[in-house]
Amino acid sequence: MAAERLQKVLSRRGVASRREAEAWILAGRVRVNGAVVTELGTRVDPAADDVEVDGEALPPEQAPVVVLLHKPAGYVTTVKDPHAERTVMELLVGLERRVYPVGRLDRDTRGVLILTDDGDLAHTLLHPSRGVEKVYDVWVRGELPDEALTRLAEGVELRDGHVTRSARVSGVERGEARVRFQLALKEGHKRQVREMVRAVGGQVANLARISFGGVTVDGLDEGAWRLLTPAEVARLKRSAGGGDPLRAGARGMARPKGWATRKGREQR
Repeated sequence: MAAERLQKVLSRRGVASRREAEAWILAGRVRVNGAVVTELGTRVDPAADDVEVDGEALPPEQAPVVVLLHKPAGYVTTVKDPHAERTVMELLVGLERRVYPVGRLDRDTRGVLILTDDGDLAHTLLHPSRGVEKVYDVWVRGELPDEALTRLAEGVELRDGHVTRSARVSGVERGEARVRFQLALKEGHKRQVREMVRAVGGQVANLARISFGGVTVDGLDEGAWRLLTPAEVARLKRSAGGGDPLRAGARGMARPKGWATRKGREQR
């Protein structure tokens, strides 16, 4: 087997995310053939070299798993956080593999969250150059004129100076003092949807991600998880390699509590 970067090997074996593996290497927690290694560029052959983390040998290589979680509101997207009341990892009851979130959803954002122990896949899906499409169901309190929606599609400057890439706005529904629409992005800036809406004078009242690289939570109860099928994993990989993005609507997503539909208009 050809030599690979040490952090990549650790990530693929499911002991850490790639970023966490890099931190472990720099901290001197990893040994290769008995010697502590602190260089991130170190390459190893897992078939020939003995790699240890904190004195323990790496687990045998297994086929990676990719998990789809229908994230509810109120959970923080992190593996561990001593300051968080609840993390998404608490929802993975019965899963015996150590997986890591692919990107993040805010605590109060619902919907599609992918987790995996495949560090290469996670890295690919998150790399800005891949442009993997994420689709959000956005509920805005108050009025939001067509001009504001056009600005969202063309790109806006956020408070931190980041200028967003062009996006796609669709499925606009207007109700009494509220607007609902779908927003498709090909980037993943921190709190991006909420910040984009704020930049055009609106305030997000409820937010759900309804698609990640063509994968949806249709048919999966909120708070539940399942393993992705090989076909779904293939779809994810195609989305990171130029495949056709999902043109998703909001079908299958639960409506926010306190919101109801009347004659096609959203009422509260």
